[in-house]
Amino acid sequence: MRSPGIRKSGGRPPLVLALPAVAAVAFLALPLIGILVRTEWGELAGHLGSPGTVEALRLSLLVSFWALGLSLLLGVPLAWLLARVPFPGKAFVRSLVLLPMVLPPTVGGVALLLAFGRRGLLGPWLEDTFGITLPFHTSGAVLAATFVAMPFLVISLEGALGGLRPRYEETAASLGASPVRVFFTVTLPMVAPGVIAGAALTWARALGEFGATITFAGNLPGTTQTLPLQVYLLLQDEPEAATSVSLLLLAIAMAVLIALRGRWTGAPADRSRRTVPQADPDPVTAVPPPDVRRSAPPEQRWPLHADVTGFTRLTLDAEPGTTIAVVGPNGAGKTTLLRALLGLTPRAHARLALGEEDVTGLPPHRRHVAWVPQDGALFPHLTALSNTAYGLRAQGVPRAEARREARLWLDRLGVGHLSHRRPAQLSGGQAGRVALARALAARPRLLVLDEPLAALDQTTRAHVRHTLRAHLSGFGGVCLIVTHDPVEAVSLADRVLVLDNGRAVQDASPAEVTRHPRSPWVARMLGRNAWPGTATREGLALDGGGTLVAAEPPPAGTPALGIVAPEAVSVHRERPAGSPRNVWPGTVREITTSGSRLRVLITSDQAPDLVAEITPQAAAELGLADGVSVWTSVKATETTVVGL
Repeated sequence: MRSPGIRKSGGRPPLVLALPAVAAVAFLALPLIGILVRTEWGELAGHLGSPGTVEALRLSLLVSFWALGLSLLLGVPLAWLLARVPFPGKAFVRSLVLLPMVLPPTVGGVALLLAFGRRGLLGPWLEDTFGITLPFHTSGAVLAATFVAMPFLVISLEGALGGLRPRYEETAASLGASPVRVFFTVTLPMVAPGVIAGAALTWARALGEFGATITFAGNLPGTTQTLPLQVYLLLQDEPEAATSVSLLLLAIAMAVLIALRGRWTGAPADRSRRTVPQADPDPVTAVPPPDVRRSAPPEQRWPLHADVTGFTRLTLDAEPGTTIAVVGPNGAGKTTLLRALLGLTPRAHARLALGEEDVTGLPPHRRHVAWVPQDGALFPHLTALSNTAYGLRAQGVPRAEARREARLWLDRLGVGHLSHRRPAQLSGGQAGRVALARALAARPRLLVLDEPLAALDQTTRAHVRHTLRAHLSGFGGVCLIVTHDPVEAVSLADRVLVLDNGRAVQDASPAEVTRHPRSPWVARMLGRNAWPGTATREGLALDGGGTLVAAEPPPAGTPALGIVAPEAVSVHRERPAGSPRNVWPGTVREITTSGSRLRVLITSDQAPDLVAEITPQAAAELGLADGVSVWTSVKATETTVVGL
């Protein structure tokens, strides 16, 4: 079976490329083959078991593991800094990290002498103050090995951190986890392959270090004489023994590389290849009795006041228990608004007050603003139960109590029986419910949900919508839900906030927005025809050309929006006679199904594109098909013009 993602060429590679490639492989392989051929296999055990070799091996392991420990202690924070924090001189620091990899080892040894030697920059101070002498000491060998090997760890881990989406760490912060807790409970576990790969390469490089060690620490048996230095000495007196020891080092290096299997960059953990359910067949359990509904106590109430500046600019006030649906086209600033409230974006800044507390200057983990991003961002290394309990544990709740409350939330959302599974073993709908349970369990004062029900099927969505509504009815804070689903906006929200290009176009009740949408995008989301223009005495002069006659237009000269329901559009094969005030010729461009009716897209040179909704029987009687010429008509009384 062909591996996914691998393209197989249909022809032979050109010789002009194949021959140099084969020569390169031979060039790299022949020296290694030379070691294998020249090794005296009968004497191998004796050579490797000699006292000098055993002592050198012991010292090499000691030095390499100490170098690995120092590299982890210093290199992991450095890799995180390079991957996550912008600062002046970052390119220079990264070059400094890479320098030992391209610097001749003996030059590195000279540099270490000039820095830490007895006549170096720090050497005299270390010796006078602490009595530490690094050159010609085992600690000097450790320092030399760390200097040349640590870049492998930093590069590998920085690559892994660069491949890790910050959304996981941001979500953890929104649940109340401090930056240190996020680093140790989310970041490090998720980049574990990068740490392992970097650590393996670092250890192997430290084990084979020669040039910097002999220059800085010398070649003292039992003190600084590691295996590579032992090989150097044996070559002069016992070449056969040198070959045997070289074979040992070769075997160790190959074992490390084979174990890594080419994963030098140590990408973040990817468990997506596991078999997961493709559907969401699990039944959604009924809402438990009221004693399970762990919403905020009645006396804890957190009204919202936010002044948002930057790309998204608006003032938002809401009483406790209010649910606001945030809608608008892509790029309108919806997610930017949520991230500004979370304190996670430089694009916009929010002066935010929750109740009596101004949280503007607080970091995200202390704002009590819980976030559910579009993809849920469940931590892949934790089970559904541990994911849900994460926010409670970050806030100091004892483990047993946190897990008990987390299980109650999972039960409420119908996924309690999946509490032992990891995210990769959940379907998209199941993962969405776990992410929602995790946010609700964190006891937030402000809840921000970015399309939380998008991954659910229609049946499950209805059940979860009911459960969410039941919780929000007793919630002591404010909830903002970004959605593109008009049903969610109407059924969950007390208010609908319409954004466009970072500005609030409309902020009203769902009923008002449904009756009089002030945004073409919202009108189309609700299934209406919507055309912007300028009000006239008779109706609307459309921005796209043409006019729309309306019964009750706003004052002339007012920017306005004309709205026509698809079912109010009549379709004819001949020009209609009678009372319609708006009549346009057009051409059928598309016919789609909408429930038991058909939606017909009609284009015209005299009016903007419009959609008509008719029955299949009417379409058959009219002989409608793509490209058929028709006439459309709309009564003035069926036209609504709303001032903007």
